[in-house]
Amino acid sequence: MIISTDATALTGAQSSSSARPKNLPQARRSKASRSATAARASLANCRLCAHSCGVNRLQGPAGLCHAGPDAKFFSAQIEVGDELELIPTFAIAFSGCDLRCDFCITGESSWNARAGGFLDVETLASRGRAAIRKGARTIMFLGGEPTIHLPAILDLAAAMPPDAKLIWKTNSHGSAAARELLDGIFDIWLADYKFGNDECAVRLAKIPTYSQTARENLRWAAGHSELIVRHLLMPGHLDCCWRPIGEWLAAELPGVKVSLRTGFWPAWQSARHTELRGTVAREESEAALQLGAQLGLNMIQ
Repeated sequence: MIISTDATALTGAQSSSSARPKNLPQARRSKASRSATAARASLANCRLCAHSCGVNRLQGPAGLCHAGPDAKFFSAQIEVGDELELIPTFAIAFSGCDLRCDFCITGESSWNARAGGFLDVETLASRGRAAIRKGARTIMFLGGEPTIHLPAILDLAAAMPPDAKLIWKTNSHGSAAARELLDGIFDIWLADYKFGNDECAVRLAKIPTYSQTARENLRWAAGHSELIVRHLLMPGHLDCCWRPIGEWLAAELPGVKVSLRTGFWPAWQSARHTELRGTVAREESEAALQLGAQLGLNMIQ
């Protein structure tokens, strides 16, 4: 399996399924096509992620993600390791990422925007259609981080079957400009909330002001699609990361679906950090699940 500032605050419980536009399947193709054109033009002054580099990617690889004008992907296959309500899913993993998480399970490909093959929209769309016919429940766009490849991904979304349920799997570090381009395209946002504080975000992923950006994206997604918030529990990070994340979700997005992943594996460059050189202890995993229950979170598997 692949393991990989303008938002309006929400008040009270909100049904994420009711946030999905009723005419999404019919409107998606035309909206995605229009957004793809705008996204491609925006690469001349790229601000798709919260780094807001402003580089000209049309001239070649640039910025902190090192991505150029054309998207590449390193995997496209049926996956069964995600949340139960989403699988089996036809998952397309795009190369390159705007974060540098030392614990990334697919770091070699996720960090490398030149990994894999170039995207051929019709070929991948055909594979997506075939997967749906064979019983796949969803089609998932992930990475790396798909936000940095919005032009090609929007073209691909437009080519998918209008009744296919599309999932946007993101690190929650996209910009307001990216959110505007994504509006009305995806049925479900499967959004990582990685760090409960900026100190851990800087130390483990070299990302400042992560918390503010992630919260903006989560608030927006909860009002525009179905939202599942995923958190990977890391060894020694129950109190510094999971607890503040859980408390914020309980207070700000009550009722939102929360997926706590406890199967951390010390991959990629985890050994740089003493606490990340092993897996999550059973006691810590149980305490994390108990905390979610105490906070009244809508935990899913």
